[in-house]
Amino acid sequence: MVEGDAATRAPLAARLASSLGVPGSLVTSRLSRLECRSKPLRAGDVATLAQFDVFFAGVEIVLVEVSAAIVERATDLRAKYNLKTPDALHYATAVEAGASVFLTGDRALSRCSEAPVEVL
Repeated sequence: MVEGDAATRAPLAARLASSLGVPGSLVTSRLSRLECRSKPLRAGDVATLAQFDVFFAGVEIVLVEVSAAIVERATDLRAKYNLKTPDALHYATAVEAGASVFLTGDRALSRCSEAPVEVL
């Protein structure tokens, strides 16, 4: 929604259009904020940082803290599916939050079955 070219952002923007402006309709891990802001922070890209700050402050966004329960679930998921730790934490957040769908650009996560996965 913030970075990448228009063709890359288009499927995500279309998929999220109905959620934008709807309070609490999108759930993500606090880890997402860390991952999104690291590169522009390192580069001193204040414009992109500001865009991410606006996005994560949106009424539709619920930032879920990385709790002990999420870490335990992520541990199980990482072992079961051989996921990278960040992917396991993101997916565990969705599972623990009872998400109706987990949106990702990573086809490798489509093999996970604890919550429906939609690859964009």
